[in-house]
Amino acid sequence: MSEYQLHNKGKLKLKGESDKSKKRKHKKEKKDREEKIQKAVIIDEDAINNGGWWICKEVSEITGSIVIQFGEHRFVKALDDGTFTLSAPHPKGEGPSFDEEFSSFIVNESKIYIKSGYNKYLKPEADGVITGRSDAAGEKEAFEPIWENGKMALLAANNSFVSIDEEDDALVAIRKAVGPNEVCIIRSNAYRGEVVSSSAPIEEKIEDLKQVELNYVKKFQKFQDKRIKLCEDDKKELKKAKESGKLHESLLDRRSKMKADRYCK
Repeated sequence: MSEYQLHNKGKLKLKGESDKSKKRKHKKEKKDREEKIQKAVIIDEDAINNGGWWICKEVSEITGSIVIQFGEHRFVKALDDGTFTLSAPHPKGEGPSFDEEFSSFIVNESKIYIKSGYNKYLKPEADGVITGRSDAAGEKEAFEPIWENGKMALLAANNSFVSIDEEDDALVAIRKAVGPNEVCIIRSNAYRGEVVSSSAPIEEKIEDLKQVELNYVKKFQKFQDKRIKLCEDDKKELKKAKESGKLHESLLDRRSKMKADRYCK
């Protein structure tokens, strides 16, 4: 084959002449792509009826912004005194209000921490009433979502299930067995097509525990003498605490020993 033939295998194209076959190919590819997208879209009527908030069905989905639902279109609402109540029913299609939104952090494959909009962790008190007043998270602040036969209940650290006490209008964990009042729903508004990264506090993602403690101290310590005060106790205890899921609790204890923390008197 001559050099001329190598460079002139196709049809002779005149200036201004369009490549119709190429256009048809692009149109077909675009149409195929749109059809694939349409087939991939899941029409979730339940989510549409709740303002786009969809039902979480496993622990890995309970991260980032969440709401806790009891009954039809009713969500747990945080009050400024650290207690919780149940909202009035929302109209169909309306999502939760800002004081009904919580943040969830995955502890391990079965447990989560829950933080209110007031930036406090939830936990059950001695009488079973759940409050949101903890600045750090430990064993008492861990909750375990449990699914059975398509329904979910939330187990608190006192080995009782979360429910709404209608008489006292409060969020409680007082019953050891699941009944109709303990069945709840956790919803998320995260985009389901994305890979959701862990919502754990940035300090937990840092390997250097000395740096972790320094970050926490900077966040909470008062600086009357312009100096940072770190606990001098062995930092091996922090490593053990992190492995057992008690890192926040241990950091709080260490800060309290310095008597320079506005939350640890």
